[in-house]
Amino acid sequence: MRRNDFLKTLLALGAGASLMQRADAAGANLKMMIPANPGGGWDGTGRALGKALIEAGAAATVNYENKGGAAGAIGLAQFVNASKGDPNALMVMGAVMVGGIIAGKPPVTLSQATPVARLLSEYQVFVVPAASPLKSMKEVVEQLKKDPGSVKWGGGSRGSTEHIAAAMLAREVGVDAGKINYVAFRGGGEAVAAVLGGNVTVGGSGYTEFGEYIKSGKMRPIAVTSPTRLKGVDAPTLKELGFNVEIGNWRGVYAAPGITPEQRKALTDMVLKATKSAAWAQAVETNGWTPAVMSGPEFDKFVDDQFAALRAVMVKAGMI
Repeated sequence: MRRNDFLKTLLALGAGASLMQRADAAGANLKMMIPANPGGGWDGTGRALGKALIEAGAAATVNYENKGGAAGAIGLAQFVNASKGDPNALMVMGAVMVGGIIAGKPPVTLSQATPVARLLSEYQVFVVPAASPLKSMKEVVEQLKKDPGSVKWGGGSRGSTEHIAAAMLAREVGVDAGKINYVAFRGGGEAVAAVLGGNVTVGGSGYTEFGEYIKSGKMRPIAVTSPTRLKGVDAPTLKELGFNVEIGNWRGVYAAPGITPEQRKALTDMVLKATKSAAWAQAVETNGWTPAVMSGPEFDKFVDDQFAALRAVMVKAGMI
């Protein structure tokens, strides 16, 4: 090879290496498992996080996969089995998955994946269709006491926070929680369609799913599960109505099983960086989420405590 050709080759290789370094600096190519159908809280959280990761420069691309069912257990099983050792895989999870695992006892559990961070918390909103003859939660409760099966509750998977809230409310008013007519959906989009179509008496979910329909008047909010009234929701708390029911939802993110401590730290740093981005702040504001970022050993302990606390609540409510 002539000297000039040799120098050109070296320059080309150097330029290629430089481009590769810049691509690496721009972030990883991540895969995001969303263990629910499109249109719900997990879906919104996962896609908002992906956008924030890219804006923060922590990720170059994020590819999403929705796999709904069984309170996230189906998506969790696929994630655990297919992503072992993958340092670029993330999965959205939260209180709904914890409750679903307690209720359903699936063969694959959260302990097989790697905790990364809690992201946010959100309380539940109960709504009725705009055309419903029931105008308030007190009217729903009266109907529930007369005939528990006639009140069809629609929400997330069995063991979700809205399912637990409905069971707690039933117990509060002297109704056997085992007799409530709860219809579980695999994603917020399905629950929305059921409420709008009048296929359920009461729908329960986070404001993320119901907000636009409440604003447009297609759904009427009748109660919230928070300790105080929620901004933008003209509905009383269950406690305000005299029912001792308060329960919040939270969402977080896990990584694949079998990754190294260094890889876990890198993913945690990326997620924490994303939560400081303008894109994430906008998502929090738009969806009415409450920031609740937590990572490391503190998050590990929080999840363990949540399993114990939710199990106690579900036992007391007669769900298990």
